[in-house]
Formats: sequence, structure tokens, C-alpha cells
Amino acid sequence: MARRGTNRQHFEVDPFTDLLFNVLMGFTMLMFMLLLFLNPPAKKTGMIDTKAEFIITTTWPDGSEDDIDTWVESGDGDVVWFRHPDSGQMHLDRDDRGIANDTITVNGQKIINPLNQEVVTLRGKAPGEYTVNINNYKSNATAPVPVQVNVVKVNPVLTVLYYDTVQLTRQGEEKTAVRFTVLPDGSVTNINTLQKSLVKSRD
Repeated sequence: MARRGTNRQHFEVDPFTDLLFNVLMGFTMLMFMLLLFLNPPAKKTGMIDTKAEFIITTTWPDGSEDDIDTWVESGDGDVVWFRHPDSGQMHLDRDDRGIANDTITVNGQKIINPLNQEVVTLRGKAPGEYTVNINNYKSNATAPVPVQVNVVKVNPVLTVLYYDTVQLTRQGEEKTAVRFTVLPDGSVTNINTLQKSLVKSRD
């Protein structure tokens, strides 16, 4: 009966070859990562550029049933509001209707987010006068609704242009919180609270 051979071949590992193989592997990985950075995935159509030059925030009491709307008119006459959330370089982040749309479902349970806030971003510094209005679209309140309006200029440093509380006393009431002018160099001037209706112009 033939016996299997017991002799085995032994291969010695050359340290230089091993090192060369590891360097080659590392170089290949670096090239792969470089190609990813040089050829980023194409952006989907309709994506919104989150870069902002100005941020306008409107806030009213947490848990309130009041529906307060933010209206912003740009220097070239574009207006954003709940039925027209995108216009030119302006974007209304969310139409907050008070507690009516503050309920979300997580793991089958309804959770109420009490925060009432709308945010408008201006993604450019187009010259002209901007008007920020607030409108008491729907309210059951028997007392005035305090609405905080905050306008900040983001670049080159964060600068608060306006911050105040405006009282809305009845349903349907519209007030101008602030107006400001952006100059061609991006600086801001002529900050005032002269009243100007934007809601009536869209009726």
C-alpha cells in the first residue's frame, strides 16, 4: 500500500515583498478615495442649497393653537408665504400652523412638538429693500399674541439686525415687523418698522 508523501514544500516570506505588497495596497486605497473626492455623486434635482446669508425667525408661545404666518418681500418684489414657500433666493422652511401640525407619530405613539416657529432663509444678498411681515391667520386667543421676530445677517460674521416682540391683537391682523435695505456690497442700512401690507396685495 502506497504511503502518502510526508515531504512538504516550505516557502520563505521575503520581508521586502511583504512590505512592497502593503505599500501597493495602501496606494490603491488612497487612489480610490481620491477618485471619490474628485467625482462626487451628482446632486439630485430639486435639492435646496442650505447656504444662507440672512435668517428670519418668527416664534410665538409654545403649545399655542394660533396660526401665525410669516411673509417676506425681497428687493425685486418676490414674496414668500405659506402658499408660495420658494421665491428667488428666499425659502420658507415650514408653515407652522400652531399645534394643528405639531403632532408626529414615533413608534406608533403620537408626540406633540410644542415649539411654534417659522424660518425664512435668504440665500443671497440681492440689493433692495426687504419687508418682514407677520399675519395672525387664525386665532382663538382672547389676549394679544406675542410674536418674536429675529433677523440675523450670517456673513461674514453673525450680526443681529432686528429682534423684538410684536403683538397681534386679533385674527386677520397683519403687521410689519421690520424693513431693511441691502446695498450692492452686501451691507445693510435703513432698518425701520414703517408699515407696509403684503397680505392684501395677494388677496
